[in-house]
Amino acid sequence: MIIRIVDAFTDRPFAGNPAGVLLLDAFPEDKWMQHVAREVNHAETAFAHPLPEGGAADWALRWFTPTTEVDMCGHATLATAHVLHTTGASEGPVRFATRSGVLVATPHADGSITLDFPTAPLTEEPVPHAITEALGVRPLSAHDTGDAIGDLLVELADEQAVRNLAPDLAALARGSRRGVIATALAQDPGTGYDFVSRCFFPNVGIDEDPVTGSAHTALAPFWAARTGRDDLTGLQASARTGLVRVGLRGARTLLTGHAVTVVEGELHA
Repeated sequence: MIIRIVDAFTDRPFAGNPAGVLLLDAFPEDKWMQHVAREVNHAETAFAHPLPEGGAADWALRWFTPTTEVDMCGHATLATAHVLHTTGASEGPVRFATRSGVLVATPHADGSITLDFPTAPLTEEPVPHAITEALGVRPLSAHDTGDAIGDLLVELADEQAVRNLAPDLAALARGSRRGVIATALAQDPGTGYDFVSRCFFPNVGIDEDPVTGSAHTALAPFWAARTGRDDLTGLQASARTGLVRVGLRGARTLLTGHAVTVVEGELHA
């Protein structure tokens, strides 16, 4: 079968977040998909198969990290939609049946794709001492992002503080569920982005995720409330970097970005 590696939330190879993508006739055993995800060894590998016409969704979609299946993944959804459109397997909007409900991916003439995801519910809580210790810096605030994502979103003082983070990942794992989203306002909005973030998910086998679509379903309402703007652009300041355009639409968040297929080959297993 064909396996592809797609860089998501970027318009150039070797940036953004790489995801494995396999289009199947049906889902095989979970154990096999977990083995493939471990072999691919990217943050997520997506597995999708077509559904009968006339239903609520067009394709079934699941995501696996190297260690576990996850409930939501933005970049691997974008990567899958990109593969469907560039190979001619689908035209127009695609509806994916997932653990997080039906997620819609809509292509645009400029090659970008918009994902329609549920907005994460944010609940402010005291900054845990364990998180301050793990990050090596005290956040200004902390918000739980709900069960679907399972992260703690923390605001830091400025962009440089986010870029300089070198957390104790073992301590971070003990003090969080999936992990931590660290964010701050952009130092200079004239650079083309409004806020920055970095994401650390040691509890699902991802020390630092290069670009995280699901995290932006929490970052969108967080920064919309502080800036008074529903349409913003986030830069995830990992080593690979990537841009995510977000649009807060109440209970839904729109995530827009590009994707590039980097590898296409055969899986012999």
